[in-house]
Amino acid sequence: MRPTLRQLQYLVAVAETGHFGDAAKRVNVSQPSLSAQVADMEAEIGATLIERGRHGAFLTPRGKEAVRRAKLILRDVEDLKAAAKSAPDHLTGRLRLGVLPTIGPYLLPPAARRLHNSYPDLRFNVTEERSVDLEVHLHEGQFDTVISTVGDHSRCNSERLFDDQLWICVAHDDPLATTPAPIKLRDMKGRELLSLGYLNWHSLDLQVHAIANASGATVSSEYQGTTLDAVRQMAEMGAGLAVLPSLYALIEVRRDPQLIVRRIDHPMAIRSISLVWRDTSPLDASLRTLAGVLRDVAADILGSQKPVR
Repeated sequence: MRPTLRQLQYLVAVAETGHFGDAAKRVNVSQPSLSAQVADMEAEIGATLIERGRHGAFLTPRGKEAVRRAKLILRDVEDLKAAAKSAPDHLTGRLRLGVLPTIGPYLLPPAARRLHNSYPDLRFNVTEERSVDLEVHLHEGQFDTVISTVGDHSRCNSERLFDDQLWICVAHDDPLATTPAPIKLRDMKGRELLSLGYLNWHSLDLQVHAIANASGATVSSEYQGTTLDAVRQMAEMGAGLAVLPSLYALIEVRRDPQLIVRRIDHPMAIRSISLVWRDTSPLDASLRTLAGVLRDVAADILGSQKPVR
């Protein structure tokens, strides 16, 4: 007798929660039933996969490899189900979407409204993560597709959505506020740049550090926001130059015409944002349709990329 899909699902749940009780709640079964199923699988395989202790459940070395393979099997089963249901010219069902936190809150709300009008049977499960985590979870099958920087992903197909041009936000009395012209890297020399913290946001912060190195600026270690709103507000109070993605900057300046933003005029201040999916995904045609809608929505938001003032 081979391990069942249900047993594999239970094993993964224990691995991700670290407790049999929490795993049972996640998969909606009783703890004794889940424990028995995992024990039966271990007996069938002939190896202990989980070390049970008073402080939780820990994977053995064989258990770690079993979980890795179990995730791939479960991912392929989900792909099989998706292939049977999908129609290339129609988006339907539930898509598990991962997205960069600096993109999702600004692109997805208008996209969701447009998609619902054209594809009322489509539903999303959306999770915001760093690009490095999006890569891992995409290949583990936790996501059907992700919105990310394509260079951070391997063995994938993709559709470019838009170029994310970085902007700075400055205080009203900042010298860079006196002209609406885009700023050059030389204009940032000696200035302090404000960004999201490296450990939480990775991709954007790496780009900000690269711009700082090329321009002779520094990235503030004293002021690090946990949200784009916090970084922008610090800049408005004169703490430095906030470096912001284009969707956020242009949406906010339209909400608040008094906000001062300036485009950074340099190729280093551009990142290409794409819809990315596994090259084995059976949803390829449907995801290309989705990419077309997302691309149109992004184009509407970005417009001519000119701030109000």
